[in-house]
Amino acid sequence: MSLPTTLESAACCVPRITSSLSVEEAERTAQIFKALGDPTRVRLLSLIAAGPGGEACICDLTEPVGLSQGTVSHHMKLLADAGLVTREQRGKWAYFALNADAMEAAAAALRAG
Repeated sequence: MSLPTTLESAACCVPRITSSLSVEEAERTAQIFKALGDPTRVRLLSLIAAGPGGEACICDLTEPVGLSQGTVSHHMKLLADAGLVTREQRGKWAYFALNADAMEAAAAALRAG
């Protein structure tokens, strides 16, 4: 039995990828996925989504995740910086809601075609 000594060049050189994310889109999407790379932040997003009206006060997020208010605030800042949540100050409390456009953009980045 002998093996072929050459490969057909046409089979391996035809580009199969016709489009991809731009550098800017890839950087933005990576920032979103980096923010989602922590289980506490994913849980916080889930808690916000399940909250009345799709929002939650920072004061309602600390107990369910078992972390201090300062630590939860740090996580929420990272989520806000990534654009995954919006923040509204009401008196002394901050209220957070999901940014549906950013969530959809993250999901769309993974879809083919």
